[in-house]
Amino acid sequence: MDQAAEKIFREREQRLMDAVQLKEPDRVPVFIGLNYHPAKLAGTAAWDAYYDFPAWKKAYIDASKYYQPDRLFVVPNQSGNILEALGAKQLAWPGHGVSRTSTHQFIEGEYMKEDEYDLFLNDTSDFLIRRYLPRVYGILEPAAKLPPLNTLMTFLPFNSIAEPEFADMLEKMVRVSREAVEWQKQIASLMQELVELGFFVRRPPFMVGAPFDAISDFLRGMRGAMLDMYRRPEKLKQACELMCRIHLERIAAAPKPDAFTPAFMALHRGAHGFMSLKQFEVFYWPYLLKVIQALVAAGYTPDIFFEGDYNSRLEYLEEMPHGKVIARFDQIDMRKAKEILGGKICIAGNMPVSVLQVGTPEDVKKHVKELIDVAGKDGGYIMAPASALDEVKPENLKTMIDFTKEYGRYR
Repeated sequence: MDQAAEKIFREREQRLMDAVQLKEPDRVPVFIGLNYHPAKLAGTAAWDAYYDFPAWKKAYIDASKYYQPDRLFVVPNQSGNILEALGAKQLAWPGHGVSRTSTHQFIEGEYMKEDEYDLFLNDTSDFLIRRYLPRVYGILEPAAKLPPLNTLMTFLPFNSIAEPEFADMLEKMVRVSREAVEWQKQIASLMQELVELGFFVRRPPFMVGAPFDAISDFLRGMRGAMLDMYRRPEKLKQACELMCRIHLERIAAAPKPDAFTPAFMALHRGAHGFMSLKQFEVFYWPYLLKVIQALVAAGYTPDIFFEGDYNSRLEYLEEMPHGKVIARFDQIDMRKAKEILGGKICIAGNMPVSVLQVGTPEDVKKHVKELIDVAGKDGGYIMAPASALDEVKPENLKTMIDFTKEYGRYR
């Protein structure tokens, strides 16, 4: 990184740290995740993000230079060719399950059956290898024929391994893994180049989630998890406790950051409309709070995207470590959020994507001004969109960023 870029990087980093620590920076920082928006700006397709990385990298860097936010969040994705080879069933991506110009879609399902809680709780590795992974990756279907893993202490399953389909699976996995590593290197090169241009990007991004969401998103599905809150609440709580322990072990094993390092957390099922406040207290918040506290203790800054409506849950968020967390909101009464969390937790987001998508630049300026006047008072606010930017008007996104820099000055 040359001296000019490093100076800009340090200024942006300090601006973000000041906001998180509830100080007044020189101005309100701007944070965006471009997602698939570079394709819209470049006039290309989201397909490039999965099948033509050089073109995607150029589009992403060009978009970053054009918008000039303080912080960029790059979500790593895998190559479409690799996803095809894996037979990935939990994702539809541009050119495979959705059009070349569409964003990806997560395909939810009950990949853990309602009668499999005990296997998951008592022998998690066996469940993952013989049940879960063969259900979500077609390439791994032969693993379902392995004997229970706890029997391998006394013998190796030579007959299973010798089967042609199992041997073919192993050979394919070696090839796929090598290709996947090369793709990961390209993602890393994009992040590094963004850093060298002076953007605040942490490489690789550290991501973790809410224990309940791990159960609901990946194992039981929304329908299964909602039914389990009524039909088998104790099993569900035990599963949340297990996922919480796994998250805490992962955090403990991660490298300790030696600089300001946000850890991204997208929350999916804790909002109003997915569960009652009582259910939030029982199944969601206690385990999420433990993960947040563990991240802070390890030196990370939890960067939490509260998807959905969290107005009825704001008082709980006061329990998060003060001056150590970013709370990015999707649907919130920002005045109420500032009243309850101001001076305690850094607030971010709530810029309506609907305005960025169909409004005028003057509409954008009006909303930016309102957010800064309310949430930006006395510091502790980061300007960010309420959700994904994939389809927003480029001129509106540019207006949001530029007007924030102009209007959101503290000194």
